[in-house]
Amino acid sequence: MILVQLSAGQGPEECCNAVALALKAIHRECKKSEVTLDVIEQQPSKHGFQSLLLQLAGDNAFRISENWTGAMLWKCQSPFRPKHKRKNWFFSGETFELKEEKFDTTIRYQACRASGAGGQHVNTTDSAIRATHIDTGVSVRVESERSQHANKRLARALIFKKLKEGRLESMSQQEKKRWQQHIELERGNPKSIFSGIDFIRQ
Repeated sequence: MILVQLSAGQGPEECCNAVALALKAIHRECKKSEVTLDVIEQQPSKHGFQSLLLQLAGDNAFRISENWTGAMLWKCQSPFRPKHKRKNWFFSGETFELKEEKFDTTIRYQACRASGAGGQHVNTTDSAIRATHIDTGVSVRVESERSQHANKRLARALIFKKLKEGRLESMSQQEKKRWQQHIELERGNPKSIFSGIDFIRQ
């Protein structure tokens, strides 16, 4: 399983818009290469996304994910603030390759009945999944998909993301400072550059 996380960081709405444009571009690439793309998690903003977690599956998934890893720059006049002088909008991507067989041995899965608001149609089968990472106790409940298999796959991805975030939170202040400096330096040297409202890769 390949996970791709796109983030606007602390950037303004133009950076969030760049993430939304990147999602459309990745959709096109995946369709062309017969790669399945699922949006696992999203943090929407007014004009785009603060962050996205995507899952790619297929023979060309890793090749596509490599195109969206590292610091990226969108060069464009702001579509929301026409008189704004700034034209450089940064966002970033990170790729994680999850070996499902090995990772599955550290997770306990429990099927449970999906729940919903009154009057809402709810599955009458036990399609929801509660997944718990045995070593850390990190747990998620997923019922957004119709099948246990799909919910199980989604739960794996969410636990993987939570574990990564937990490692970052446990860093010392000095480690966090070094990590932040690395990100800032990386943003000054983009791996990919896109230009114009059509988001053309240079």
